[in-house]
Amino acid sequence: MTIRAAGAGDIPAIRGHWNDVIRDTLISFKHEEMSDADVAAYLAERAAAGHPFFVAELQGAVVGFATYFQFRGGSGYAHTLEHSIMLGAAARGQGLGRKLLISLEDHARGGGHHSLFAGVSSANPAGRAFHAAMGYEEIATLREVGFKWGRWLDLTLMQKIL
Repeated sequence: MTIRAAGAGDIPAIRGHWNDVIRDTLISFKHEEMSDADVAAYLAERAAAGHPFFVAELQGAVVGFATYFQFRGGSGYAHTLEHSIMLGAAARGQGLGRKLLISLEDHARGGGHHSLFAGVSSANPAGRAFHAAMGYEEIATLREVGFKWGRWLDLTLMQKIL
């Protein structure tokens, strides 16, 4: 089990895990699947901002990823970030999400950031439980802000002060 910075060679695996979540779950409110070019653009954009992608490897295969980005635009929000963590189904429950999140938190602290947010779909109670176990507090529920598969979904914002 290894956590490391993502590189260009990881784009197909990241795309695959991201698209599985987009296509098969209500965890993400996205409807359109990602292309390799989309993922490459995200990696470049985040790297330029000092916000890398990390990948989790298990037996040499990339089984998940995590990244963070500025919570909202503008300089007043520069020290507040939002993160995303996605694991392939076979990788869940093995501590990889925990290791990815710890890597993000350590990197964010090292960059002088103050807090991290998670936006968790109401259709993802396991995500809320995971973040609570990692010290995130539920601070708001945005009612019916997502729409996917013919239903309205709430988004719970969870925050951790670093």
